[in-house]
Amino acid sequence: MASEALVYEDRTPAPQLDKKTLNRMVWRSLMLQASFNYERMQAAGWLWSILPGLEKIHTNKKDLATSMKHNLEFFNTHPFLVTFVMGIVLSMEQNKADINSIRAVRVAAMGPLGGIGDALFWFTLVPITAGITANMAISGSVAGPIIYFLITFGVQMVLRYWLMYMSYDMGTKAIEVLTANAREFTHAASLLGVFVVGALTCNYGATTLGMEIANGDTPIVIQDKLNSILPAMIPLILTLMCYNLIKKKGWSPTKCILLLLAIGIVGCAFGIWSGTYTALVPVPWHS
Repeated sequence: MASEALVYEDRTPAPQLDKKTLNRMVWRSLMLQASFNYERMQAAGWLWSILPGLEKIHTNKKDLATSMKHNLEFFNTHPFLVTFVMGIVLSMEQNKADINSIRAVRVAAMGPLGGIGDALFWFTLVPITAGITANMAISGSVAGPIIYFLITFGVQMVLRYWLMYMSYDMGTKAIEVLTANAREFTHAASLLGVFVVGALTCNYGATTLGMEIANGDTPIVIQDKLNSILPAMIPLILTLMCYNLIKKKGWSPTKCILLLLAIGIVGCAFGIWSGTYTALVPVPWHS
């Protein structure tokens, strides 16, 4: 590494990249994780995504090889927000900044985007969209999965394009914009996501008890008593159970799904649950 050049041979700034090249790299960024591995994470996908810009910037073949080599180093960020890093790096490559500076900026930019992207997409957009469209699909509407795809794919593509052009125009100044309120934004988005998941649990958690206690002509319906204490108590308990199993016991979501499936089957067989699954409970014959 000591013999490796820290600057490019041709230090003349390259012309601005055209929109066609920028757009091409935006679409290539969809394949960021196609060659994911546990040594360099997204490095191969990152280089493949940014390569059209590097080829136009570095007409010197040796500089292009040097740029490809250091852009093949460890890289890992949120795949939906990767074009933010691409724009900054391309701006620095275009101005033929020294290689160590490009490396430092690439690492500095990719880190905060992971937390922001998770809060923005996995904790907010995806749960909200999935909760609404999944209910549509359960109701038999084919529009459910289509709307889900259009919203999630549409939002990420708008962000990919906007972040690419914004960060490319701003250059390293975009780092300041990113880090200025990153912690507050991530915290706010996470809170919104938790709030939405709680609302979805209450609205779409349809698990109710079907058990009654004999009381003359007016049996006591246990579910009515639970509703008077806390509506949607059963879905809340099941949600908290899964949360504790995943968070504290190290369970995978698949194990939790299988456990809920087993609870549902056993509960229906013994008449514990009510609702759409009561058909599984033996119905006495009436002449």
